[in-house]
Amino acid sequence: MSATIFIVDDDADHLSALADLVETSGYAVQAFASATAALEAMAAQPDLVISDLRMPGMDGIAFVKALRAQEQGVPVVLLTGHGDVGHAVEAMRAGAEDFLEKPYESAHLLAVMRRTLEAQSARREVARLQTVLAERADVSILGKSRAMRDFRKRIAALASVDLDVVITGETGTGKELAARAIHAASARADGPFVALNCAVLPEAMAETILFGHGEGVFAHDSAGRAGKLEAAHGGTLMLDEVETMPMAIQAKLLRVLQERSFERMGEANARHLDVRVVATTKTNLRLLDTFRPDFFFRLAGAELSTPTLHEAGEDIPLIFAHYAQLAARRYGRADPEVPWILSQKLKRQAWRGNVRELKTSAEAFALGLYEVEGTGTPTSGPMTLADRVAQFEAREIAAVLDAHAGNTLRAAQSLGIPRRTLNDKMRRYGITTDHERKSEDG
Repeated sequence: MSATIFIVDDDADHLSALADLVETSGYAVQAFASATAALEAMAAQPDLVISDLRMPGMDGIAFVKALRAQEQGVPVVLLTGHGDVGHAVEAMRAGAEDFLEKPYESAHLLAVMRRTLEAQSARREVARLQTVLAERADVSILGKSRAMRDFRKRIAALASVDLDVVITGETGTGKELAARAIHAASARADGPFVALNCAVLPEAMAETILFGHGEGVFAHDSAGRAGKLEAAHGGTLMLDEVETMPMAIQAKLLRVLQERSFERMGEANARHLDVRVVATTKTNLRLLDTFRPDFFFRLAGAELSTPTLHEAGEDIPLIFAHYAQLAARRYGRADPEVPWILSQKLKRQAWRGNVRELKTSAEAFALGLYEVEGTGTPTSGPMTLADRVAQFEAREIAAVLDAHAGNTLRAAQSLGIPRRTLNDKMRRYGITTDHERKSEDG
């Protein structure tokens, strides 16, 4: 479904021309000759509003304030005349998303629209995921990148079949989250999910922890006790860091997986076991001399790889904002605003610890304790006027570069600044473009 755009302008000719441009670009359009009329139609829930700044009656600034008073989350892009930049910045402080100075190029406007809609879509995705998180906090897989979409599809496919699974991935890529998601989406969702960290499993006690023990086996615990396998009956048993499991225990579990039955220590009677095993590892189990090949092939009814944060790079700002908001709410603070400049810096950071490292940084950001060097923005909380101007300038430069396919000479000409100045600003704000840059210097 195409996005719905409200266009507001008291100039009938400009309103008609702009509506035609936006509509022919594939969007659904509703045009209004006044902000009051647009405000009355907000029940239609548009995805974006493009409004003139100077209008009789309710002007653009008053319009933005009225939308915020109604708690309308729709982003607003204001169109300003020459010399209205000060008013536009005031409007941004009131809650406007962006502004363009007239006259503007059509390609430039459409690039700003696209970026604003993408940002709005990301915010809605965060809100949706937070709703899911409230219902089932441990199984939300965030991200809109191809890597994460494919990952969720793979999880859904694995959840639909009752196979044991080996999940492989780097540290901090959410292997346990994936295991819980498979369980939650499977027919076993109403059964138990039992997690066992093999790395801290004492070898001397491993058998009784897994299999349990019968009456009288231990003097200090004569009543008998169920183990992890029995506790997971009817559900899922996750073996975390399975590569650290002692080989003797691997052999015993291999028999359990083959026969789907087990005996408690000290008992002769076999107990039926209905369990799905999901093993997680950061290592290629096929290459380990300390991991039995027959155990691996029995475990790996299916395999799943968790994507790194580098592979899902476009999701970094979304995930960062999500965890920052959760942390802020946990400590009773207002949701922090993640500046656009900061989001671009985040996407270029290495994040060797993947989501685990990003989550830690986001939580620190929410408390005002984290900053990416060179952003020129506050770590959290309200942005100053200087910060908002810097953010607008960075977004404007990025939009113009996008409109000119990354050609810095044409972008500089469009912005009315020397190319060297543009390059300096790009370095300052860390702006890059994926488009091929074509030099026109000869």
